[in-house]
Amino acid sequence: MPTGKLRASINLGNPILANKDPATGQPFGVSVDLANELAKRLGVTAELVVFDTAGKSVEAVTNEQADFGFFAIDPLRGEGISFTPPYVVIEGSYMVPVDSPIQSNEQVDQPGHRVAVGAGSAYDLYLSRHLKHAQTVKAQTSPAVVDTFVEQKLEVAAGVRQQLEADAKRVSGVRLLPGRFMVINQAMGIPKSRSQEAFQYLYDFVEEMKRTGFVANALERHGIKGAAVAAAGYPES
Repeated sequence: MPTGKLRASINLGNPILANKDPATGQPFGVSVDLANELAKRLGVTAELVVFDTAGKSVEAVTNEQADFGFFAIDPLRGEGISFTPPYVVIEGSYMVPVDSPIQSNEQVDQPGHRVAVGAGSAYDLYLSRHLKHAQTVKAQTSPAVVDTFVEQKLEVAAGVRQQLEADAKRVSGVRLLPGRFMVINQAMGIPKSRSQEAFQYLYDFVEEMKRTGFVANALERHGIKGAAVAAAGYPES
């Protein structure tokens, strides 16, 4: 059991999970609520270790600079992190210029197509494995993907649907492709070096948070649209 403080790695690169209050500068969101609830149950204080990208957040937990974090499940990340079942499921989508000939997700993976992605994000890792012909162009952070896409006149931008929808209101001359190219399972995770007992506690915590409506209430309280509470257990592969 931890003593004193429980260090939670918080990623501000995914607006579904966490955002920064412009007035106070403090992070808030579903992942912050879960971190505080876990700390409360353990009788300690949650210390939020905040990062602007998923990659940095993953690195902090892998290197034990944080006790746990909130990540999309991915096999590459799983080399250093033990993942609970997901608590939230979100969609990865594509954006293209409004006059682009690309009309469907299946048309993206073609020679000559350049796809903007957030470096180290779940969809970056996924697309790096699955795109056979198109090339990925890495933006420094997920929120910077659309600006990179516009500035470099790229053919496609990839990201969390909610982030792209928000950017589409800010940037003219773009449209989202219908549907999704991937489902992103967001889970909690701890360093692989931690005990099985610690992992089992976190596993049971996540399942309870889904079952009791804590996650659903947090999504509603923070006004998150388009994200769904994950089903019990691990998703079928």
